[in-house]
Amino acid sequence: MQKNKVLVAGAGGFIGHHLVSYLKKKGYWVRGVDIKRPEFEPSAADDFQLLDLRELSNCGQACKGINEVYQLAADMGGIGYITANHGVIFRNNALINLHMLEAARLNKVSNYLFTSSACIYPMYLQKDPKVKQLKEEDAYPADSEPGYGWEKLFTELACEYYQQDYNLKTHIVRFHNIFGPLGTYEGGREKAPAAICRKIAKARDVDEIEVWGDGKQTRSYCYIDDCVEGLFKLMLSDYSKPINLGQDRLISVDALVDMVADIAGKKITKRHDTSKPQGVRGRNADITLMKNVLGWSPQVSLEEGLRRTYEWIKSQV
Repeated sequence: MQKNKVLVAGAGGFIGHHLVSYLKKKGYWVRGVDIKRPEFEPSAADDFQLLDLRELSNCGQACKGINEVYQLAADMGGIGYITANHGVIFRNNALINLHMLEAARLNKVSNYLFTSSACIYPMYLQKDPKVKQLKEEDAYPADSEPGYGWEKLFTELACEYYQQDYNLKTHIVRFHNIFGPLGTYEGGREKAPAAICRKIAKARDVDEIEVWGDGKQTRSYCYIDDCVEGLFKLMLSDYSKPINLGQDRLISVDALVDMVADIAGKKITKRHDTSKPQGVRGRNADITLMKNVLGWSPQVSLEEGLRRTYEWIKSQV
């Protein structure tokens, strides 16, 4: 019996790299494609190709002979990066996503999953740290984060249109702050949990670290192992509308710092820099739909996920 052939586009990135490993353990034949190789360990992919997916011909090469596509390839990073590069990010990601959809159609791919983002949600709903949980239908009337968020929403619509017009079976997942080991932790593209872990790992036992914003801004965070399992379950489903993937435990940045400091066993004080980008004031996922559609919910607690992440980043720095 021939193995199902799967493409992970963006396999050189954090989530894509973990997803390749997960799918290999499930017995799939996996092709990984990215503009770069994974940063911290070799890919488990059966076939890893270095391709610039902004080019349609490269997307066609990536999709050749493939049954299922997980489209994670994107120009992205933490809040500092995505707020400083609106035009570049929008252009690069729009090219990748439109060309990947077209290549999947031309190559008669049977199942296509696009990874969107919580950044599509309206800014006007996220002005209070005690934010209400965001349901999928809250996306409209739209007021997405500039650049990165608007392009994600644009591609959600493209996926829906390709399903309507070409019968390409699509799935759309909206990530809410995925974190864990083997992710970027320095250089400007890192997310908040990784940046905090790095700063505390480098700090003395009694020390002060810089925190972007006033520390009162809130988010919910989901560990990488739960993320890839959720992606796999969604791909197996018949659900095609956008769906949140994350946790629904709201926590402030200050509380996140305190949690990592406890894990590290260090006494850390905070020096807030309100001149730095901090994004929306509050964002939390309503995961009711995910639980109902997938019959599943994330299992790794924030404390356990941060402990694993901190220990890995500590070993790196």
